[in-house]
Amino acid sequence: MKFAQLKSLPLLLMFALLLVGCSGEADKVVEKPAPVHIESGDECHVCGMAITRFPGPKGEVITEKEQTVHKFCSTRDMFAWVLQPENVMRKHTLYVHDMSQTEWASPDDTALIDAREAVYVIGSERKGAMGQTMASFSTEAAAHDFMKEYGGEMLRYDAITLEHLNTEMPMGDMHGDMHSDMHGEMKH
Repeated sequence: MKFAQLKSLPLLLMFALLLVGCSGEADKVVEKPAPVHIESGDECHVCGMAITRFPGPKGEVITEKEQTVHKFCSTRDMFAWVLQPENVMRKHTLYVHDMSQTEWASPDDTALIDAREAVYVIGSERKGAMGQTMASFSTEAAAHDFMKEYGGEMLRYDAITLEHLNTEMPMGDMHGDMHSDMHGEMKH
């Protein structure tokens, strides 16, 4: 080898190592963060209500970049946040309770499932923290069983729109009832 070739060899090696290092980063699989336990003092990211004081499925979002955890008192509130224009295209990690694996009155966090893979029943007789809620299930069979007993319509994650959230029971009715439960007097 000539001296000029030897002189550029370390530079070529550094460039090759840099390419290998960069491609290793790009190929790295980012693991989905695990759900976070909903504590008794946690408040809903949308409405500020105490999450664990109310029945029905809850939601949880772990933001894509910051890995910030947002907890919601209902699947309805979670969708209200997720479907906002600034959030709808993001790859946040989303969790909801599989209501076929836990009690309606007090969902257990061991039953949290990927919200994008869940099946939802909207418009049922069952109420959550925000009145009408969207019951979440891991299987269509479980959703059908629920619908037989409580009514409603089954939808997949991608089919849910803000219109689905706005066509159900007015939230004011449920908030008034809950407010009276917490403070002993009715305030509308």
